[in-house]
Amino acid sequence: MGPSVRYNASNERFLKLDWRFLNNTVFDMKSTVSISEGQNAFPALIRSAENGAVVTVTRHDAPVAYVMGYERMAALAETLEIMNNAAAVAAIEEHKAGRTKFGKLGDIPE
Repeated sequence: MGPSVRYNASNERFLKLDWRFLNNTVFDMKSTVSISEGQNAFPALIRSAENGAVVTVTRHDAPVAYVMGYERMAALAETLEIMNNAAAVAAIEEHKAGRTKFGKLGDIPE
């Protein structure tokens, strides 16, 4: 089940994400937590990340880290790798401009 997003009444800058799990337990995880809050709720923090949330971890209200799930991080790393490849970026731009030609795999000479 996906996240339910609502404002935290005590501090409007935080969003709370409610994640429901198979045992019908609700874990509330803010989109920003202090290091001590993250340590105290580590299992819920990891579950939120596994379900797609990106949680900012702060020290003295300054961001110091992000916690995100493996799938999201892998996709981000792949995107960065592609965007670092000049030929790939040029091909994407050609496609966006409508100049990409498609053919059949059999048409490629060996």
